[in-house]
Amino acid sequence: MSSDPRLASFLAEADKVMLHLKNEFSKLQTGRANPALVEHLDVEAYGQRQQLRAVAGVTVGDSRTIVIQPWDRSILKDVEKAIQMSNIGASLVNDGVVIRLSLPSMSEERRGQMKKIVNQLAEDARIALRKHRQEAHDRIKQEKDEDVKETLQQQLQKAVDDGNAKIADAAKKKEEELMKI
Repeated sequence: MSSDPRLASFLAEADKVMLHLKNEFSKLQTGRANPALVEHLDVEAYGQRQQLRAVAGVTVGDSRTIVIQPWDRSILKDVEKAIQMSNIGASLVNDGVVIRLSLPSMSEERRGQMKKIVNQLAEDARIALRKHRQEAHDRIKQEKDEDVKETLQQQLQKAVDDGNAKIADAAKKKEEELMKI
């Protein structure tokens, strides 16, 4: 690919779309414990809202348990409240030192719901990619040299196709992860 700034700008935006998609996928419950399920939760602590990962250590106890240990025990109730408000569907046990979240087994119905969410997130990523493609295409159309314009449009389309393939691949992997029992 050429080092045209219009194309480089699109590629940077496409990378951001993929990063966002993978981040959103990591937040989905797959039946196995993953700290990403709760790390992003906002906790009201010390008079301000902070992400859970900023006020507590989040680890995986076993395949179905997440252990959350606040750095300061005085905010344990605040952390518990934030988790309960998030409605992630896990049972919560507060022993005064740590919070243990036990994730339930995924039912077939829940797996189907999660699969729909994966497909929706993938579609949102494709829409974002199309939006960035249109912006790059509009900048390329201003090019005076027809040969350069045509070459850039072809390279842009190849980059879009590659991006769509990456999105489809990521969605397929997440679906397979969801369907594993």
